[in-house]
Amino acid sequence: MKNIFNQDIVTETINRIDQLTPESQPAWGKMSVSKMLAHCNVTYELVYEDKHPKPNPLMKFFIKFVAKDAVVSEKPYKKSIMTSPVFIITDEREFNKEKTRLIDHIIKTQQLGESYFDKKESHSFGLLTKDEWNNMFYKHLDHHLTQFGV
Repeated sequence: MKNIFNQDIVTETINRIDQLTPESQPAWGKMSVSKMLAHCNVTYELVYEDKHPKPNPLMKFFIKFVAKDAVVSEKPYKKSIMTSPVFIITDEREFNKEKTRLIDHIIKTQQLGESYFDKKESHSFGLLTKDEWNNMFYKHLDHHLTQFGV
């Protein structure tokens, strides 16, 4: 798994994002490119913003049991997999705004560095290692950038 805390990987990832246009079409799935960018921003909103309510203890236990390994492992996502309701974007979004937000989130994450994230508690999964945070961040981005052919 590539390391999203590495400046070269951040540059590579941003270059991929910069290849997207408002007209970019997915190879699979139903999201528009703007919705995909907003969807990817949710991962960072859960870390940096108090925008989404935390799951109650029972739901958190269930989420950890059902989804944690799929999200934080190095195993790639399958195409058109089910997603958590918080990640479902129903309204249309503004392409440039979502693209800028995503790039800013990626840069902020890299600048904070892996030591900031090591043993940091996630919104839904409890304490994660720096490798689990990396896998969650990079794998999700790579999955959706691949979905849109970049």
